[in-house]
Amino acid sequence: MTILSVRDLKVHFSTEDGVVKAVDGLSFDLVKGRTLGIVGESGSGKSVSNLAVLGLHNPEKTTVTGEILFNGRQLVGASESAMQKLRGNGISMIFQDPLTSLSPYYTVGEQIAETYRRHTGANKKKAWARAVEMLSKVGIPQPERRAKEYPHEFSGGMRQRAMIAIALCCNPALLIADEPTTALDVTVQAQILDLLRELQSEFDTAIILITHDMGVVAQMADDVLVMYAGRAVERGTVREVLKTPQHPYSWGLLSSIPHLGGDVDVPLVPVRGTPPSLIDPPSGCPFNPRCDYRDRVPDARCTTERPALLPETGHASACHLSTADKKRIRTDELERLG
Repeated sequence: MTILSVRDLKVHFSTEDGVVKAVDGLSFDLVKGRTLGIVGESGSGKSVSNLAVLGLHNPEKTTVTGEILFNGRQLVGASESAMQKLRGNGISMIFQDPLTSLSPYYTVGEQIAETYRRHTGANKKKAWARAVEMLSKVGIPQPERRAKEYPHEFSGGMRQRAMIAIALCCNPALLIADEPTTALDVTVQAQILDLLRELQSEFDTAIILITHDMGVVAQMADDVLVMYAGRAVERGTVREVLKTPQHPYSWGLLSSIPHLGGDVDVPLVPVRGTPPSLIDPPSGCPFNPRCDYRDRVPDARCTTERPALLPETGHASACHLSTADKKRIRTDELERLG
């Protein structure tokens, strides 16, 4: 069952320099119980698009258009009171930095309990019991004692677990995890990802995982959406996108990370150049100034015509290169990388 359907989403910010088209025509679907990994460089529109799902943009400076259907309910244009009821109850979010997301003035247990009370109407005793229960579920030892402590008394990994406890205390149908393992060491990162998988299995929660780490995507995601300059440039299952990527930007992301068993003497190849201005993006394909293969497309289409995400279902990419060229180029790239 499709729990979230986003169609032609646009999020534009008004600035002194002009209109920033942070998200410019994004579409995707998410099925209950599955994990969608959204990847791309900083500034590609990953977080902005998902903040729009939660209705967290300033309406005075932001224009949000398109469709965001959550369980068939239109969220674009919904009132603030309606969104407040939905946040935490139907849709929850784990933010990038738990230290700045948690209040320093209240204990961790109080913050979990307050979230639970606000959405369920439970009394203080029941809410506190729920807070202790959730801390236990996310693997925090001695939850009764730790619930009485403040965020600064928790380690980075513990704070992230506390954020997950807050996000899941009301059993939301959709969890948005924005870089949930940023600044954590690899051991703690693995523990957090294992925890998310276990809790997803228990609660049958759909997850949107926002990250720039392809390794995290490989571990967690069922489906992948690659974003560039505010739009989707590739979409497919995690196996399709990681094994047979179809867009030059996806090739660049995968070529810039080390591979086990690869030739240690072969240097990593970062995506050259920098992301485009979202106030004045390049004409045609937004990736064309950084693409090494645009000259292979006849009639300079890469600089004049913006490619659509095709096909409309299944593994799709927004690129003018022919299927034969993509296969040939990718084969050459893999041979070069060893």
